[in-house]
Parts: sequence; C-alpha cells; structure tokens
Amino acid sequence: MPKDKIISTIDFFYPLFRKFMPLQTFRYAACGGGNTILSILVFNFSDTIIFKEEDVHIGIAVLKSYNAALFISFCISFTVGFLLMKYVVFVDSNIKGRIQLFRYLVTYCVNLVLMYLLLKLFVEYANLDKWAAQLITTAVVITLSYLAQKHFTFRTKKAVNEDL
Repeated sequence: MPKDKIISTIDFFYPLFRKFMPLQTFRYAACGGGNTILSILVFNFSDTIIFKEEDVHIGIAVLKSYNAALFISFCISFTVGFLLMKYVVFVDSNIKGRIQLFRYLVTYCVNLVLMYLLLKLFVEYANLDKWAAQLITTAVVITLSYLAQKHFTFRTKKAVNEDL
C-alpha cells in the first residue's frame, strides 16, 4: 500500500530528528515540505509547459497563465496535502472524513489569506525585504497551520465514558 511506503520512508529518517521533535511533527514537516515542492513544480510546469506563459481564455474570462497555473497547483496540492495529513500524519483522528475535508479547506483558505496579509504587512508597512518577509510569514503560517490541523481539523475526540 502506498501509504505504508510513505510512512516507512519518512520514519526511516526520523531517528536523526528524534531529539528535536515528536514523530507526528516530523511527519507533518516531511509531508508539508514534500507537498510544497510538488505545488511549486506543478505551478511551474503548468505555467511554462501547459499554458506556455500565455493568457488562458475560458469562455468570456481571460486568466493570466500564472493564475491558471495557481489554480491547478492549488487543486493538486490541496488534494495531496489533505490525503497526507489524513493518512500519514494525523492517523489517530476519529472525526468523520467529510468533516476533516471541510475543516482542511477552511484552514487552507485561512492560511492563504493570512499569508497574503502578513506579506503585505511586512513588505509594505514594515519595509522588510520581500525574502525576509516571506521567510517570517512562512514560519508563522506553518506553525499556525500545524496547530490548526492538530487541534481542529484532525483532532481526536475523547471517548465518552459510558460508565457515568
């Protein structure tokens, strides 16, 4: 099963990081990092190969190639990210899958808006270099995203004690 191969591959490298973080956090970092790389590759492939950096005509609407590429990249990274979080990182969650999916979508969208706002704040108002702003923003959003995924999207419901 692909899930087992992914988990065993990630877990193979875990002993190097055991002193620094718990297994779940390591799996989150590995899956999130891999999904981010996939997203960037899909974006670049879509923009340069599929759309050839030309406007995309959809009925009466016209999209810039990078916006169309962003849409494709979003669809793929959202799907892959959700599956990795559900089946590799937060495997103990007992919340129904459709609820997890909805919560993941909400969290994903909140993160996109937060990323946009923080970048705007750091670059336009704090006058930080755009690369420094991107680094700080990414660190903040990754941390908040992990906490949201762990405590909201994929949390584990406590079992109701039936003896009471």
